Amino acid sequence: MERVPILKIGRVLLVSVQIDLQDQTALALQEDLSERIVSTGARGVLIEISALEIVDSFIGRMLSTIASISRVLDAETVVVGMRPAVAITLVELGLSLGGVRTALNVEKGLEILDRDMTVEDDNVIEDEPAGSAAGSVTEARWPN
Repeated sequence: MERVPILKIGRVLLVSVQIDLQDQTALALQEDLSERIVSTGARGVLIEISALEIVDSFIGRMLSTIASISRVLDAETVVVGMRPAVAITLVELGLSLGGVRTALNVEKGLEILDRDMTVEDDNVIEDEPAGSAAGSVTEARWPN
């Protein structure tokens, strides 16, 4: 069985699907990606599917499931490079991929993830008591 490569770029995992996914390969990808998110602490997942020519309801559900699993593991997912024929097929199958964000290409997908991660980083407020060392974080809390 072929495996889909998962590359780490900064805080993002890039999954480049270069083969037509068979059910077992898709399930292995789901498991491998979940493990890599946890082991690397990745905050984003980019799934590049421009080489994917055939899609069925199982693959559509698998993309949605990967996005849900990633979200639970504190990483956002963006699917990029979807061919028009694949998008049409997914819609015809009644799979809107709810919860799955999409972008036209890798560059735009990285921009989305970068923007999301920047907003998340900005939402953490650091309190520095008087006399503490500059740059040390003593408490991080979410704003109300």
